[in-house]
Amino acid sequence: MTDIAWIDATLTSARPQAVGALLRYFRDLDTAEEAFQDACLRALKSWPRNGPPRDPAAWLILVGRNVAIDAKRRERKQEPLPPDEVISDLDDAEAALAERLDGADYRDDVLRLLFICCHPDLPPTQQIALALRIVSGLSVKQIARAFLVGESAMEQRITRAKSRVAEADVPFETPGPAERAERFAAVAAMVYLIFNEGYSASGDSARAPLCDEAIRLARLLLRLFQTEPEVMGLTALLLLQHARAAARFDADGAVVLLDDQDRRLWNQPMIAEGLALIDKAMRHRRRGPYQVQAAIAALHARAERPEDTDWAQIDLLYAALEELQPSPVVTLNRAVVVAKLRGPEAALAMIEPLAPRLSGYFHFFGAKGGLLMQLGRAEEARIAFGEAIALANTAAEAAHIRMHLDRLIKDNAPRDGAKASAG
Repeated sequence: MTDIAWIDATLTSARPQAVGALLRYFRDLDTAEEAFQDACLRALKSWPRNGPPRDPAAWLILVGRNVAIDAKRRERKQEPLPPDEVISDLDDAEAALAERLDGADYRDDVLRLLFICCHPDLPPTQQIALALRIVSGLSVKQIARAFLVGESAMEQRITRAKSRVAEADVPFETPGPAERAERFAAVAAMVYLIFNEGYSASGDSARAPLCDEAIRLARLLLRLFQTEPEVMGLTALLLLQHARAAARFDADGAVVLLDDQDRRLWNQPMIAEGLALIDKAMRHRRRGPYQVQAAIAALHARAERPEDTDWAQIDLLYAALEELQPSPVVTLNRAVVVAKLRGPEAALAMIEPLAPRLSGYFHFFGAKGGLLMQLGRAEEARIAFGEAIALANTAAEAAHIRMHLDRLIKDNAPRDGAKASAG
């Protein structure tokens, strides 16, 4: 690996810790981000010449803090700090700072940074954009491309998010156990949102990397909370879902349903990691929604063929998830499983009451159309599929439903003899 490649990887890895600590020092998101960027520029000059520091995060925190203080002093027309060689001395200041920054400091700094990004005053789109910019370090151009908006629009979105955070007066003190648990729940939900933005991209190469970024953030959480089963469950869930990426779309970009996927394309190392994590999480016997979802994904991953899938166990897990996290979407997913076990009529009876709450949900009408088609109710199926196409989020989703419609029309087209007798 070249010097620049190694430095880039190190800066990316150290970013959450460094920006989190700088945020604690300056209590201002823009100042913390600028200080980190200045420290990175100095790292690019210093590290190839002097070699890597013992603790890159501590080096970046120290240099970033001093550069920011220097900038404040310049603003006040005071004497500037000494040159880089003094403020970034690797033999003295960095070692002392590294001793003061223990794991607990890092954990709360990073958690605070992530929590600020998912502040409840921010809508989900702003939460994700802010986290990708501040925590992950993606450029505005990269984030804009992922969300299919212009750079200026994304810049405004991130600026508005920062303004809301500043106005919200987020506390910077070390959180207690209760608040830390509350922050974790919010952060985990935000990481899951980032993953879904990539997972639902239907082969969009611009948004697909968001899955990788969400997994990286989940692993960061796992390092911070090594004994928390829900963090293991979240990380396992993302790994097991993403392991199927190569099989989810065909060469033309069309959706390939789970039962039709070529399981030889599934990422086995990723599956092995996910299975190990969910097995470890379940040994704690403190179930949570991410663990249950990961357990469902694990059952799919363990089935070598579609017919080997343990649908009865998946049904029980969805029932448990309905208790832990009641949601019409969870019930809809369970209905798909019920169709496998007890037939389409039972499944249709489950989803009919969900119609008012899922009237704008693509997958509701796709599932309803599929069940009606199995029951031979062609006209009702056609109407449901039409609703699904109108609500499709991507061209691939719309194309998949059109395929069902084409089959429906073909299967119900009158034969030549029937046409003659009708005439």
